[in-house]
Parts: sequence; C-alpha cells; structure tokens
Amino acid sequence: MRAVVLLSGGQDSATCLAWAKRRFAQVWAMSFDYGQRHRIELEAAARIAGLAGVEAHRVLKVGELADLGGNALTGEATVEETAAPGRLPNTFVPGRNLLFLTLAGAWAWQLGAASLVAGVCQTDYSGYPDCRQGTMEALQEALRRGLDAPDMTIHAPLMHLTKAQSVVLARDLGALDLLAHSHTCYNGAVPPCGRCPACHLRAKGFAEAGVADPLLVRLGVA
Repeated sequence: MRAVVLLSGGQDSATCLAWAKRRFAQVWAMSFDYGQRHRIELEAAARIAGLAGVEAHRVLKVGELADLGGNALTGEATVEETAAPGRLPNTFVPGRNLLFLTLAGAWAWQLGAASLVAGVCQTDYSGYPDCRQGTMEALQEALRRGLDAPDMTIHAPLMHLTKAQSVVLARDLGALDLLAHSHTCYNGAVPPCGRCPACHLRAKGFAEAGVADPLLVRLGVA
C-alpha cells in the first residue's frame, strides 16, 4: 500500500495528497522543476509536503520543457484569459503530464510502489488533453508494459468532479490547511491575480461550495 503523488503545489494536487494519505500506508510526493516561470509553485509544494508528513518529497529537474518553449507557463507570453475557438489555451505545456507520470512511475518502481496519484480532471479544467481519462488509461497501460509492472495504477480522484465538488472533498478530508498554502495563479501573483483561468476556476469552486478559500483567509484578503 504505497503511492507516489504528483505534487505541483496547486489546489488539486494538495487535495490528492490528502486523499492518498487516507488510503495508503506510505506516501511519497514528487514535484518537477521544469523551468516554470513562477518558482512559488515549488515553494508551495514543499510546504504542503511538510505539512502532510509524507515519507519524502523529491523535486526532479526537467528543464528541457522550458527549452521547448511555446507556452505561457515556461515562456514570456502573456497568459490568455480565454483561448481562441478550436485552439488549446497558451498555458498548455505539451507533453507535461505524460512526462511527469512516466518519471513518477519510474520512481514508484524503485520504491516498490504500485500507485500513482495525480490531480488531473476533465470536468472543470482548461481543456488540456493530457488531463483526460482516456490519456490516463493509455499511459497506465504503457507504464504497466514498459516497467513490467502489471499492478501499476494511476489514480485520478478528481477526474469527474467539478471544482466545487473537489473543494467539498478537500474539506471532508480535513485538507483545507494544505490548500491554505497552495498556489494556482498562472501569473504567479500573491495574493492571486483573480483574472487568469486558474484563478477563475478556483474562485468559482469555492463560491459554489460555499467554503471560504483558506489561502485568501491566510493572506487576509478573503
């Protein structure tokens, strides 16, 4: 009963970390330094991992994604508030989740862990194709074959939840203290900018759930 949680430092991955802590005897967290513009994400991940008391928190450097460019999270482009019709938002980092889950699977194999936990979701999300259930199923099969690990499983507890439902889940898990240190703003702002798609989704989720955002409460701006 061992699991590796992909921990970005955001709301969803923090919720998944709390979910995993309830279900697995040993939990490790893995974050990725992929040249993202805002280092605050990694700082948030470290704080959340410490608060959750994981077995270990590993930060893996994957700078090549920044070298590829072409998106607003690793380059200098301004974050789009809405994507053009028929086009993915410019915050989409091609191949990111595919690479991260593959690397997390390799670490899990070394640890003797058969479970990966990721905060991907295809309900209230930005339209990223690597957050969909079909992608997770295909990648899980690839990991099972490529690692000769027939029990390797990708858990995505938020896959079919709205943002409001994920907030309720976090509350019920007692994870609001973790969310108080999470960071989701695409512009890297503290307090959050309130304008980018990630901020809109987060605010919408807490409002619909009737729960005060613990991050804003901690910062004194709620």
